[in-house]
Amino acid sequence: MKVIKSLKVAAVAIAASALSLSASAQDNTLLGAGSTFVYPLFSKIFAEYATKTSVKVNYQSIGSGGGILQLTNKTVDFGGSDAPLNADQAKKIGAPVLHIPMASGAVVVTYNVPGLTTGLNLSGTVLADIYLGKITAWNDAKIAALNKGTKLPETPIVVIHRSDGSGTSFIFTDFLTKVNPEWATKVGKASAVNWPAGLGGKGNEGVAGLVKQTPGAIGYNELAYAIQNKMAYADIANKTGKFITPTLESTTASSNVELPANAEVSLTNTDNPKGYPITSFTWALIYKEQKYSDRSADRAKQLLKLLWFNIHDGQKNCAPLNYAPLSKSALKVAEKILKSATYDGKAIL
Repeated sequence: MKVIKSLKVAAVAIAASALSLSASAQDNTLLGAGSTFVYPLFSKIFAEYATKTSVKVNYQSIGSGGGILQLTNKTVDFGGSDAPLNADQAKKIGAPVLHIPMASGAVVVTYNVPGLTTGLNLSGTVLADIYLGKITAWNDAKIAALNKGTKLPETPIVVIHRSDGSGTSFIFTDFLTKVNPEWATKVGKASAVNWPAGLGGKGNEGVAGLVKQTPGAIGYNELAYAIQNKMAYADIANKTGKFITPTLESTTASSNVELPANAEVSLTNTDNPKGYPITSFTWALIYKEQKYSDRSADRAKQLLKLLWFNIHDGQKNCAPLNYAPLSKSALKVAEKILKSATYDGKAIL
């Protein structure tokens, strides 16, 4: 019995050890976690990379916040996030973190307006007033002014938003915060906010489901999701006042502006006159100094080679999956950021 008991204890210890394998301990598999938005793209790129190099990548789609937490705990090699680290997150990590743009994506305003399947125009100010609960009918004068010649019904507006924390909500509320002072004061930007009005749906699928089944509904979804589910979505006025249709081209254009050296930038309300205004990068986050815990120099190099592949050869996978590839200016910045990563103080690439 003592032998059996000892074997059981040993088995439990081995299982616990296996579950706690850190990003430093698994030799042939790089570990990542975070953004659900980028998961389909990462899955395609990583499968291709494994075929080419035999280096596997295990990426867990757990949300941007979860990826940042895993990176903070050093249980993954990289995190995926649709928003830059905030001050609190950066403080908890306690070491410089690089933000490498992987692609960009658009958040589109989806709607279910009886008799109107295309051609809806909205501005950021009006959109914020809808989500503040101030505009409550589709034939409101402010909406009508943006859609001259379009017959709008008296249908009440049903506001739909995310009930869970998400990068999509961060991008959407970041845009509203920039264009509507009242929104900035009362609600602000975050992955989860106290919504002044409406119904909550979990995930893209929850929001889309409520919009599709509710006459008069308005919501927000990622462009890729809206295209795949054949949903109607609005053209949005950008900073120049021009109504921009969300496309891969207009999403890429939003990031084709002068970017800061660290790429920690909000692309919403872009200065590019051809850019769609509700867009964001999705980033891979890594420690600038790769010699930490028991990481090897080889593992650090494998990680950097993977991310270099992502921003070069991997970009051909963006458009087929409805992601916007990096603009020329974004690619240059991403290259410089990767080249700044070090192991024991020496450049890795």
